[in-house]
Amino acid sequence: MKGTLILGILGSVVTLTLLFEMMRRHRLREKYAVFWAVVAVFTLLVAAFPALLAWAAALVGVAVPANLLFFVASMLLLVVSVQNSSELGRLEERTRTLAEEVGLLRLQVEGDGRPAESRVLESEPIE
Repeated sequence: MKGTLILGILGSVVTLTLLFEMMRRHRLREKYAVFWAVVAVFTLLVAAFPALLAWAAALVGVAVPANLLFFVASMLLLVVSVQNSSELGRLEERTRTLAEEVGLLRLQVEGDGRPAESRVLESEPIE
């Protein structure tokens, strides 16, 4: 049991140290750092007080406390993955919109300074 305690504390301390270092170097935003800090503190509590996990497993009705831990970790990773996918989709849409705007501005600057819409209208013959 002593090895589990040392491993849990070491993992939590390393995670918290990495979080602070990444925030210091502006590699991680605060809203994500808070989430991972909560995970690290939870890991520290479970490592320091394994009876908490056994109590939670008994409360939920899970026979093996490790199964509860793996289930919670899996759900946590699923939520993070869905959130990252959502953020990625939003950023892709924003990048596409910005690229279109840059293209239109470049067309306007390289042309005669008039908006692109007015040049298109002039080029079409009127019958």
